Amino acid sequence: QVQLVESGGGLVQAGGSLRLSCVASGPIFRIHEMGWYRQAPGKERELVASQILDLEPKYSDAAKGRFTISRDTAKNAVYLQMDSLKPEDTAAYYCNADVSYNGGGKYSRQYDLWGQGTQVAVSS
Repeated sequence: QVQLVESGGGLVQAGGSLRLSCVASGPIFRIHEMGWYRQAPGKERELVASQILDLEPKYSDAAKGRFTISRDTAKNAVYLQMDSLKPEDTAAYYCNADVSYNGGGKYSRQYDLWGQGTQVAVSS
């Protein structure tokens, strides 16, 4: 019932920028936390950045100083501005959310909702 849809991935040269977007849709009460993870081929999925409500965001060491996460609570959206991209940033990027929603008339919560992913490729 609740879905996350990402957009904004693509191919960029090293040093370039991309902005990823993720919008949640459905009978949402509140999105408690939204974030971005990534998974490179042959590697485990890892946290890039996340933010709980209006609290201070947290970033992976790889993302600090280059990536910026922001949320638009009115739009149920989260964004990831990625600057100074490096070839090692190449990965599938996934939006993740902790969402409470109306599940058939009942308060429901999904702590670990995932989007379908968007591919980011950075060429050297």
